[in-house]
Amino acid sequence: MGKFGVSEAKEKKLLEKMRHYKIWEKDLKEKFISAARKGGTKTNKTASGVYLKHIPTGTEVKCSTSRSRSVNRFLARRRLAEKIEDTVEGKKSRRQKKIEKIRRQKRKRSKRAKEKILRNKKIQSTKKSLRGKVQLDEN
Repeated sequence: MGKFGVSEAKEKKLLEKMRHYKIWEKDLKEKFISAARKGGTKTNKTASGVYLKHIPTGTEVKCSTSRSRSVNRFLARRRLAEKIEDTVEGKKSRRQKKIEKIRRQKRKRSKRAKEKILRNKKIQSTKKSLRGKVQLDEN
């Protein structure tokens, strides 16, 4: 386990990403806030949520996903790196590509595309209906 309470591989990957986008620890302002989520007395008493601000870009992130402060610190840094990646890479970023792919999948099909799908379904159903059981003649 690393200093963020996650696996060494995840931590290494995050640190590489932060280094790539020039996010240095000295440029981060970190505060611990009470988690605004379910969890009862434990979350109300402890400040396990994390607020991060990257001073050069002014990008802010809050994270109170986990009950563990160290895990929240890791998740906040990962979110911050993703946000900065989105601003730097723009349309080319992995997250933006993923969002665009989902948008395309959810888009309504054209009339022509629907007709083509229905035509193929009809052909398939006729094929299946012709697959009747073979009866053998018993002599």
